[in-house]
Amino acid sequence: MLIDTHLHLIDKKALNYPWLASFPPLDRDYLFATYRQEAERCGISAALHMEADAAPDLMHAETDYIQKTAQQSGHFIKGAMVSCRPEDEDFPDYLQQQQKNGFVKGFRRVLHVMPDDLSENPLFRENIKRIQGTGLTFDLCILPHQTSKAAALADVAPDVTFILDHCGIPDIKSGAPESWKEGITELSKRSNVVAKISGVVAYCDADSWNVGTLRPYVEHVIAAFGWDRVVWGSDWPVCTLASPAGGGLSAWVAATHALLEGCSETEKARLLSENARRIWKL
Repeated sequence: MLIDTHLHLIDKKALNYPWLASFPPLDRDYLFATYRQEAERCGISAALHMEADAAPDLMHAETDYIQKTAQQSGHFIKGAMVSCRPEDEDFPDYLQQQQKNGFVKGFRRVLHVMPDDLSENPLFRENIKRIQGTGLTFDLCILPHQTSKAAALADVAPDVTFILDHCGIPDIKSGAPESWKEGITELSKRSNVVAKISGVVAYCDADSWNVGTLRPYVEHVIAAFGWDRVVWGSDWPVCTLASPAGGGLSAWVAATHALLEGCSETEKARLLSENARRIWKL
């Protein structure tokens, strides 16, 4: 069974997502009922929601919406990584509020669409350090050229567990650049960083990718981080863009199992569920 650590839900009737206007392929509702039907067929038994970048003034509303959805689902959704703004003065109050809610498992501030130096801002770093001791994680969504900045951030807060999203977003369409490999290897030297095997199908040619396309990227990440510091995620609904004819989630799950052929049952279990249970105390 799989635990999906990277599920996005989009409900335009309930929330506003400004970025969708500039990204037509995802500019519609992606609701839990649609996800769950395919997920359970694929062997996914639980999920963690990843913030979907609702408007900043709706960060609390997004968390409330997901928590209500989780309750209605019989707690198939076990928790949420919520949006945050560590660059803001009010982050300490926000952090204190989130600590009171056991449904909140961590934070994410998307960095790959922001100025490269955002994570170097003194206030940003000071606020990230405040997460230490809370048990909450921080997801790193970065581009390969931002890896050194992510490593520096991990060094600033050694007691925070950082989760590297999407294998560090390699540019698979253009091949496997050595700079990406070197960045992954360097980042993996930080024992407080965990890699998420997710999202990579979105960086392939949607019409021609296969397991062989993904293998060098996934295998390099696992080799660098080791079986105790990797988790799995679907990146639904973004993964649907990699299969124009449909079956995006099913195709990614099938590819995952194919990539793990020859691995031990213990190794598979760690990646697919056990590490997630341990990290987020599920």
